[in-house]
Amino acid sequence: MQEAEIAVVGGGIVGLAFAYAHAKRGRKVVLFERTDFAIGASVRNFGSLWPIGKALGKPHDRAMLSREIWNEIIAQTNLWHAASGSLHLAYADDELAVLDEYLTSLGSDKFGRALISPDAAAEKSHAIVAPGLRGALWSPTEMNIDPREAVRKIPEMLRDKFGVTLCFGTQVLDVSLPKISTSLGDWRVQEAVVCSGADFQTLYPALFREGGMTLCKLQMMRTVPQPNGWALGPTLCAGLTLGHYECFKNCATLKPLLARFEREMPFYIEHGIHLLLTQTALGELTIGDSHHYGSTIEPFDRADVDEAILRYLKTFAQAPTFEIAEHWNGTYPKLPGKTEFIASPAPGVTIANGLGGAGMTLSFGLAEQVVSDAY
Repeated sequence: MQEAEIAVVGGGIVGLAFAYAHAKRGRKVVLFERTDFAIGASVRNFGSLWPIGKALGKPHDRAMLSREIWNEIIAQTNLWHAASGSLHLAYADDELAVLDEYLTSLGSDKFGRALISPDAAAEKSHAIVAPGLRGALWSPTEMNIDPREAVRKIPEMLRDKFGVTLCFGTQVLDVSLPKISTSLGDWRVQEAVVCSGADFQTLYPALFREGGMTLCKLQMMRTVPQPNGWALGPTLCAGLTLGHYECFKNCATLKPLLARFEREMPFYIEHGIHLLLTQTALGELTIGDSHHYGSTIEPFDRADVDEAILRYLKTFAQAPTFEIAEHWNGTYPKLPGKTEFIASPAPGVTIANGLGGAGMTLSFGLAEQVVSDAY
């Protein structure tokens, strides 16, 4: 029987974050992932670190800590990244009112965020549709990486720099410490961290059922590479995004804005559509997304949802081409009313799940805090 101090179950971004937090403290870690590389929510996203979307206090602090740790990771892996910030674009007075109220709520420490004029926004990104723009919220804290590259390079760094044992293509069948049973034999470990993402029913189904975990399905797209080195600049979003992120939830001005969206854009509200536009290292534009919730998710993508996403996108963003090269859906676990699901179903076992679609933004900060508190 092989041995390690810590077993991490799941090679997605949450599992990689916990493996890193333990390994950099000198612990002997083994990482299990049932597929040859992570193919779940960790690669089906924008690759955007999005601190601005988190509510002030613990969630925002965790996002900023996570951003610091991502910079450590980037330095050790040479990951492509673009610390290009973000622009929330306002094309109506009620949208601008929400942005103004949010900025006021930040108090004295605004993290470099500011309301800027249409002309100033256009200087930051030539992708903006200028006619009708009333203003924008600029934030420098957002960063883009390529999630598909990250889930390949980070395990290699964990192995080469910290001696983490990688067991990809290995299904964990049972966790009964000190033994972990897998499809390729048993291991003896002192502790286990289970980060199984959307597959939360496999090892501890009763616990997750009692915890109220649900699933969210999103639809996304990616364009062909933009020609001639065309660069998007900051991540772009617009009015619909104000109804999606928790940072705006306490704004009194949000309620009338949402009422207008209900009247004017019922299809978008029904399907949980809001828009982010990011760019990859190869110049492709990543576009999305929609949100459908349930305990069982339909596997079928809807063409009318994709069409609505592209239709709204073109009201605030322009590019040389929006020719779509890829369509996909992703599924992530979500715990209503909470930013994560942390549980200890048995001595020495920690479950970390339910980051609600914010895994890229929160995982490294969460892992650092959980591991630091434990030791």
